[in-house]
Amino acid sequence: MVEPTDTSTPQPSDRDRAEARARYLTGLVWHVGAFTIVNVFFWFLDAITGSGITWAHWITLMWGFALAFHALAYFVDGSGLEARAAEAFVERHRTDPDGG
Repeated sequence: MVEPTDTSTPQPSDRDRAEARARYLTGLVWHVGAFTIVNVFFWFLDAITGSGITWAHWITLMWGFALAFHALAYFVDGSGLEARAAEAFVERHRTDPDGG
């Protein structure tokens, strides 16, 4: 009988995962910093031009949604959701290779 060979892709090491996570956190921190600095400038600009605050809140709101999704992606990825889903798929494929 021929032993099946393992054709799965090599898993990244713990160090690789830690470095990738640290890079993602650094990107998130830069995003928060840019969000804060630019929005303070826009709110200041909106306050001194025209009749009070008229448009800055829209920029903050839309960019805030994008920032929230960036943060959510960081925390969801950190929970190992993708790795658990991949492992579940592999297990299903082992028990039912036809997928049906």
